[in-house]
Amino acid sequence: MTDLENLLVLNSVPGAGYVRIKNLIERFGDIEGVFKATRAQLEEVDKVGPKTAAAITCCRKEEALERELKLMAQAGARAVSYLDEDYPENLKQIYDPPVILYVKGGLAQEDKFSVAIVGSRRASGYGLRTAERLGMELAARGITVVSGMARGIDAAGHRGALKAGGRTIAVLGSGLANIYPPEHIKLADQITDSGGALVSEFPMGCEPYKDNFPRRNRIISGLSLGVIVVEAAKGSGALITTDFALEQGRELFAVPGNAGSSTSSGTNMLIRQGARLVESADDVIEELGDMIKGHMKPRGESAMAGDSPNPDLDGPQKKIFECLGDTPLSVDEIIGDTELSAPEAAGALMRLEIKGLVRRLPGQSYVRKGI
Repeated sequence: MTDLENLLVLNSVPGAGYVRIKNLIERFGDIEGVFKATRAQLEEVDKVGPKTAAAITCCRKEEALERELKLMAQAGARAVSYLDEDYPENLKQIYDPPVILYVKGGLAQEDKFSVAIVGSRRASGYGLRTAERLGMELAARGITVVSGMARGIDAAGHRGALKAGGRTIAVLGSGLANIYPPEHIKLADQITDSGGALVSEFPMGCEPYKDNFPRRNRIISGLSLGVIVVEAAKGSGALITTDFALEQGRELFAVPGNAGSSTSSGTNMLIRQGARLVESADDVIEELGDMIKGHMKPRGESAMAGDSPNPDLDGPQKKIFECLGDTPLSVDEIIGDTELSAPEAAGALMRLEIKGLVRRLPGQSYVRKGI
């Protein structure tokens, strides 16, 4: 077997990770030597206990490799090891980079200029629109948008990058043969079709186990120069990503939210603790400074595919038009986001409908029309 094939097998062993595998290779000289070692010899290696040692010695290498290669072929995926030259540059710098990165789609040199957008799965309309807008703005300036393709903020960030015709990378908490959540299979296809990538450290057939997602978060921040948290409650999984970001020396950004909103409590806390307040991509670009100097595209060079013409609207109509997007908003949400009175909002919505700029959906919710 080649080194890559041996690493594919070793990566499929429960409990094996970068630190353990690195210690094993240092002890036995090469990857092949790890599989030739006895259980007792394996147990002598730092951080390799009886459980992991037993799993390695009991591993059926040929069967494990055949299973992985078959699933990779079916999914159109490939594997990149931490020993390979095309392994992501930013990820190599963290303490425990994935030994194997399964990739569907394309990785590029320009992905070293990446920013992550993360946040709540149960996001508000404001949060979804903000994440999508930031994704669009960053991608339009040449920044690769990284996220976890989860429901809510993650998906919105990816969609924004796609609308701008830019690059985006989704880091999964499952194997690439088990896209999760399943309703984002179409989004996953859009990401790879656009030239972006789906990546995972987990074996191809791995299920989306709960414990996978905190581990996945270190890759999201590891691939990026900085992490933007759009919405997050205290105790949110998105805040795990911020912990990894700080450990990895990444820049930390947060979008301010309403004081009374539970999904803003975590982001507002981050700002109090020193995270850079973000209202637009310009705030991120300014903070990253020399790290992205010479790479950025000028404003206007990339047309944002989701941009709409700016019609001639009065104050209330303009507020509502800018507030709306692809995500349906109720009248109460529109009033909350625009701070208009109920009569003002109702009148403006009626005029926008007459002009053909917004569409009313069942349940008295609204979206922008034709964006």
